[in-house]
Amino acid sequence: MMRKVVIAASMLAASTVAASAATLDTVKSRGTLICGVSAGFAGFSAPDSQGNYKGLDVDYCRALAAGVLGDASKVRYVSLTAQNRFTALQSGEIDVLYRNSTQTYLRGVTLGLRQGPINFYDGQGFVVKKDLGVKELKDLKGATVCVAQGTTHEVTLGDYGRANGIDWKPLVFDRVDTMYQTFFGGRCDAMTQDASALAGAVTTAAPNPADYVVLPQTISKEPLGPFTRNGDEVWSDIITWLHYGLIEAEELGVTQGNVDEMAKSQTPAIQRLLGASGDLGSRLGLDNKWLVTVIKTTGNYGEIYERNVGKASPLKLDRGLNGLWSKGGLMYAVPFK
Repeated sequence: MMRKVVIAASMLAASTVAASAATLDTVKSRGTLICGVSAGFAGFSAPDSQGNYKGLDVDYCRALAAGVLGDASKVRYVSLTAQNRFTALQSGEIDVLYRNSTQTYLRGVTLGLRQGPINFYDGQGFVVKKDLGVKELKDLKGATVCVAQGTTHEVTLGDYGRANGIDWKPLVFDRVDTMYQTFFGGRCDAMTQDASALAGAVTTAAPNPADYVVLPQTISKEPLGPFTRNGDEVWSDIITWLHYGLIEAEELGVTQGNVDEMAKSQTPAIQRLLGASGDLGSRLGLDNKWLVTVIKTTGNYGEIYERNVGKASPLKLDRGLNGLWSKGGLMYAVPFK
């Protein structure tokens, strides 16, 4: 009996290892990463005038391709809506989902998907025209509010209205671009979405950005991050440690410009991060210096943030909760040891 148990356990372990390595092996064999993104979130994922995707989520896709395939250009982007994003991942149409997706309890336990580390802390906000004279949310009683279908925003809007006696009238859209056109066309009194996305919408889609204001109040927690499939432990671990590596690099002062020089450092934490000591990369099925390639491609988390949504970008968002833990934010890397 004991022998049968041991054999059964060994077979289960072998099958688990095979399943967990499936996506990594598929990506390496294909030679291309298929990354699920949005087609219209300025600062996170949106095509430029040449059709090239740019944004914070896009940089994570590029970083992942650089780390796994050694080339950040080996990415095929699949534009997804709020309604089809999780189905696309479940069905294997994409390898990973980086699409402004809020992590929640129900998404974590009912979709058959695994939530990766949070790469952007956000909150649901509202944008209005300045001449409407709205100063706080109670001023929106009876207002028509544009909201995207299949999002946490749709649910939270109803919950908050009922809890606070605000009888706003939701106008629901299945496409974000249509929602933007409708709001900036004047059909809705307000529009609700992640506060960062609203800032991007005003910057890129408003006929005159100066006519609009994003209200300072938020009504939810919207922790955004990647999703992978359950049973893909190795692949999910790569997505997790990619994020922690970008944070750790910022903590240690490793940048896109100095990574080669820092790779010669005698500081143990830097040696481990950049593969000069230990075998932390090979434990994930990657080259030990995979994070050197990543950081050369995108820079550290702070560089990714500033370029896409921070002060160097049109959105000009403060770091806030997305700052390092040592500077009052929530970004904290699990140690590489």
